[in-house]
Formats: sequence, C-alpha cells, structure tokens
Amino acid sequence: MSGPSEAEDTADAQFVRPFIITGGRALPAQADLRLETLVVALDAAEGAAPLALEHQRIVTLCQEPTNVAQIAEAVGVPLGVAKVLVADLVVGGRLSCSQPAELSLHTLERIRDHVRAL
Repeated sequence: MSGPSEAEDTADAQFVRPFIITGGRALPAQADLRLETLVVALDAAEGAAPLALEHQRIVTLCQEPTNVAQIAEAVGVPLGVAKVLVADLVVGGRLSCSQPAELSLHTLERIRDHVRAL
C-alpha cells in the first residue's frame, strides 16, 4: 500500500473549514438574506482597510449586482457561510443588498406553463 498522493496532500493543505472562515459563527448578522438577494459593492468600499481573502473576493465579485447563491458558488463556500460573509460586509458598509420584487401568482403560473411546455 502506498501513502496519500501528493495531490491529496495539496488539496488537504488548501481546504479551510467553513467555521474558520466565519469565525465560528453559523448565523449571519443580517437575517433577511435569501438566495436571490442582490448584493452590490459600495463605492466607499474601495478605499477602506484591507479585507480577508474571502471578503475581498466577494467585494470584487459584487462590482455588479450579484445574488447570494452566485457568490457562494463563485467563492466556493456553502450557502450559509456566504450569508455570514455577505452580512459582515453589509454591516461593515462595504456592500448593499436588496430583495428582488416578489413575483405575482400570474407570473409564476406563466413560468410553470413554459417549463411544462419544454
């Protein structure tokens, strides 16, 4: 039998547990973040103090409106971790978030009908 490969060692060395990234927190400072919440970087964020790697990646991603689910996928963290990180940046004045308008029942029915037609 052989030991772990060099690729496995490298992957283990690069993996950071989610609770380390969030400082052990599981709940975001802002409870109203949803998958579809749109997040955009504020202009004041550019000249502020340096950020941790994940926070900096999120601010860079959010130069254009991006939803929380896209942020989680792009940063490579679970959705709960992305919510904590985004909430930290919103509370810190680096990001602004807004909820998209709710879809009407009529619109949802039209979407359903079009999906069924596929």
